[in-house]
Amino acid sequence: MTNTLVCFHDLWCEEQDAQRQRSISIGCSLQVLNVVGPADPVFAVAGEDAILPCSVKPNIFDLKDSLVHVYEDHEELHQELQRGNASLKLSTVKVSDEGHYKCFIQSKSWYDDTNVDVKVEAVGHPPVITVDGFDHSGGLCLHCESEGWYPEPVLEWLNSGVVSLSSETTETHRNANRFSVKHTVTVYERDSKIHCRVKLRHHMLETLIITTSKY
Repeated sequence: MTNTLVCFHDLWCEEQDAQRQRSISIGCSLQVLNVVGPADPVFAVAGEDAILPCSVKPNIFDLKDSLVHVYEDHEELHQELQRGNASLKLSTVKVSDEGHYKCFIQSKSWYDDTNVDVKVEAVGHPPVITVDGFDHSGGLCLHCESEGWYPEPVLEWLNSGVVSLSSETTETHRNANRFSVKHTVTVYERDSKIHCRVKLRHHMLETLIITTSKY
């Protein structure tokens, strides 16, 4: 008797212990297989597409005699699943897509799953430097602000020697799942290049101001 394999992707959210969990399900009736996912989190950039890896070992191709039909939203998926690829593509990722996903395969008498941890990053706007005049000691007060980031980025001031300058005041605000940061520094150097740099993992935006007066 030939086994029947009918697989489908189903994405839903459920509240459990006050923590949202997202699941990707692939329901099947087939022989015992292993479901394998990534060991590390999947980092996705907001606005771009992301692939959530999930594979079946051994490949379903090795069990092709038991394969009858595979569908996802009425589209046949013979080739990818025969290669053992059960990955999910998230199109135009949003910050709200961040979370824990589960890819599982089940039959009448067998079940296996793997978890995929998705971290979403949103790159904000280039930092803006504003001059707030001189303080009582002759130092030039500078503000640097950048918004639209997720999660919270790191903002730092650097002088022309790329040496970090200590911020005197720092502000962080969160609005609609995005962070804005603002730092203030006072400089006393003349003819100097002052950099404001905002970093988030391997993303970085930077703005430069050149001071030309003697304080």
